Amino acid sequence: MTNAPGPQITDLGELLAYAHAIEVDAMERYQLLADQMETHNNRELAKLFRELAGHEEKHAAKILEQAGESGLPVIEESAFHWLGTESPEAADLDAAHYRMTPWHALQMALGAEQRAFAFFDHLVNTVSEPEVKKWAEEFRDEEAEHVELVERLLKLHPEPAEGWDLDDDPPYLQD
Repeated sequence: MTNAPGPQITDLGELLAYAHAIEVDAMERYQLLADQMETHNNRELAKLFRELAGHEEKHAAKILEQAGESGLPVIEESAFHWLGTESPEAADLDAAHYRMTPWHALQMALGAEQRAFAFFDHLVNTVSEPEVKKWAEEFRDEEAEHVELVERLLKLHPEPAEGWDLDDDPPYLQD
């Protein structure tokens, strides 16, 4: 992840639009991963990724509710300024593997939640508008809770032994 300058958010509507985009991106990425795991008959992870997507969907709905009747300002996807190259809570698809385990999935989720925490923490430390700062603190604290939850879940799933990704009959593409 590059250290590109973060956004210059000056009003609550814009902050809510950013927060909503983060949750929607995370939800879509987890749904994609769930679909991939189903394709590879990894039903345990498909279920876990669908649960993670469901949590993100609830967060996105909550943000829309917080926006109220005025709704969210429309911001073109290309106009979002993240701390890295993409929305912070989007899981890293490069880390996906068809034989991955719950430990791997939770590592992906942990990284996403930590990046979302860092994004809102950056806003807390750079925004001057008091109401925007207050909401950024709330979002940061919520992401801190998510980090703690994923860390607790990781304790239930040990890191797999070396060679977890070896497959005597790997899939291959055919024309």
